[in-house]
Amino acid sequence: MPGDWERALAIVAHPDDMEYGASGAVAHWTSQGRSVGYVLASRGEAGIDGMPPEEAGPLREREQVASAAAVGVDTVEFLDHTDGVIEYGLPLRRDLAAAIRRHRPELVVMLNHRESFPGGGLNMADHRNVGLATLDAVRDAANRWVFRDLLDQGLQPWQGVRWVAVAASPLATHAVEISATIDRAVRSLLEHRAYLEGLGEAAGDPDSFLREAAAETGARFGGGLACSFELIPM
Repeated sequence: MPGDWERALAIVAHPDDMEYGASGAVAHWTSQGRSVGYVLASRGEAGIDGMPPEEAGPLREREQVASAAAVGVDTVEFLDHTDGVIEYGLPLRRDLAAAIRRHRPELVVMLNHRESFPGGGLNMADHRNVGLATLDAVRDAANRWVFRDLLDQGLQPWQGVRWVAVAASPLATHAVEISATIDRAVRSLLEHRAYLEGLGEAAGDPDSFLREAAAETGARFGGGLACSFELIPM
């Protein structure tokens, strides 16, 4: 992965999206003194079957803040798009372009936007829509004549995004070695206590899941434990 950058912004649909694989890379980067912020399109309020959204949203927000802190991230924003029915469109692109202008990252990290995950599992609409909107918002953020009302808010164009790194992509091209940060990645996922409890047996063992996935990725990219990304130059 490129190393000549200082600021990254992760943009995902839900709490826990970063923790299923990419947080080990985030911990690696923050341990090097790099700045990473999180922007979430929703609060994950539809993610716990046995809990009404009015209760789940604030709870999952708190869990995400604690989860981010475990890997050295202290800036976490939530955009209030409705969990489960996030639509690709201009409102989402505008919100994400505004976030990119606020944070002015050189690297944008996002979750897989393609129809399937590695191994063939079907991806969900929120992931696909937020991912595609993120790619478009990187260009929107750079063009002063798109979403001109952002200029009135003092959000000047940002043309500094050099790459988008897509986690959990079936077309992975690069990887980050995370042997030194896998424990922090596991702690980060375990902070989603209510969510994991709500999944019940379907949650499996988060510790084993992350370590086995990192070992499999490492085997494909030269050994050790690793987190893979599809790197898209911008």
